[in-house]
Amino acid sequence: MITSKTPLPNSDTIERNWYVVDAADRRLGRLAAQIANILRGKNKPYFTPHMDTGDFVIVVNAEKAIVTGNKASQKLYRRHSGRPGGMKTETFMQLQARIPERIIEKAVKGMLPKNSLGRQLFTKLKVYAGPEHPHQAQQPQVLDLNTIPGGN
Repeated sequence: MITSKTPLPNSDTIERNWYVVDAADRRLGRLAAQIANILRGKNKPYFTPHMDTGDFVIVVNAEKAIVTGNKASQKLYRRHSGRPGGMKTETFMQLQARIPERIIEKAVKGMLPKNSLGRQLFTKLKVYAGPEHPHQAQQPQVLDLNTIPGGN
């Protein structure tokens, strides 16, 4: 009896592309979910849950990402210094004015696995507030999120 094995990709066969995603006028949650899928490699036929098969993603215009409803004034971002009474809280609008990149980073990081693989995948995300990025040498392709499932 012959049994066939499921082929596993190795580091030589995994093809890593660089994509540029424009966050201008995109909803935060949908954008983050699509970016997380690309980082994870779920858009590839050889996706393997325990391996890093994903691509690099460059997000530009992070300051123009939007949220719906009252989330701009009600959504809270918390951080803690580790000292007693060291919790700081700010709203979406305040954080967007101060560090707009962090909003997308936190949203995507929350959608990645909570282990060493998730931390490794997160290093392949590059977020920039404006339309410029320093990764021209990698020849990134512009990715239209409307063409992949879940895109609006």
